[in-house]
Amino acid sequence: MKIRVGYGLGVRTNLNDDGFTQVVDALEALNFDSLWLSERIGGEAPDPLVAMSFAAGRTTKLKFGMSVMVLPGRNPVILAKELATLDRLSHGRLLPAFGLGVADPHEQQAFGVAREERAKRFNEALEVIRACWTQPSVTHHGTYFNYDDLRVQPKPLNGSPDVWLGGIAPSELKRVGRLADGWLPSFVTPDDAERGRIEIQRVAAEHEREIDPEHFGALIPYAHGPLPDSVAKALMTRRPDLDDINQLVPQGWPALQEFIKQFVDAGISKFVVLPIVEPKSANEWCDHLAVAAEQLLPLQN
Repeated sequence: MKIRVGYGLGVRTNLNDDGFTQVVDALEALNFDSLWLSERIGGEAPDPLVAMSFAAGRTTKLKFGMSVMVLPGRNPVILAKELATLDRLSHGRLLPAFGLGVADPHEQQAFGVAREERAKRFNEALEVIRACWTQPSVTHHGTYFNYDDLRVQPKPLNGSPDVWLGGIAPSELKRVGRLADGWLPSFVTPDDAERGRIEIQRVAAEHEREIDPEHFGALIPYAHGPLPDSVAKALMTRRPDLDDINQLVPQGWPALQEFIKQFVDAGISKFVVLPIVEPKSANEWCDHLAVAAEQLLPLQN
């Protein structure tokens, strides 16, 4: 397996000005694989599509993806064109990853989709996007979208980009097996990831599909000190099944290195690491990334 390490900016990031520029430049210079951007309408994190476009214009090697972009509530045709354009302008460095959105009434209000409709809208929107990327013209008559002989140009650089999905709930794993090209869950243990990978491969086989073994990843938060109470409470809410939420957040570089190795043993090879408490300034971010490169990039092969 090809081990790759990228960096994520979480929903709490404040890097939405010149500091973002400095971090993008540092990731490129240090030879990290990728940059992943989260989406939260009510947070300080930059819009992922705009930020990825900005990063593409400043770099030549760095790949970039969304962790994740909310799909229900978006016009799939317009999004297909936007992402295909970005893929071409960046010479194929786009890593699209989609999700249903968080179970937060403020965020759901922003996207205008009732919670009970999100999954159905997601499935149909993804079908439309792939059709826009691969077919000369699109004729589609569904529950939410209707098109006749719709032509969408340009096409992505090398055919349909691989689409990554997240989630570890049984319904989410089934969706990955049925629809996705890759899996990028967050806040999981190596055991979670191994069980999820096996289930996804089983579901994919049931639908006469195969997911590239290289396309199983994990977003890993890490820390260099005690978790803030607010973070610990959020993790306990997210994973009430775990007796100790510290299982999800390795403490320090050696623990993070060992954690990644455990994921590799579980068949996971693509990693997005994210400091649970971000550096306070752009300069501190750049210093942090320099140390991270020394500690983590030797794990790549």
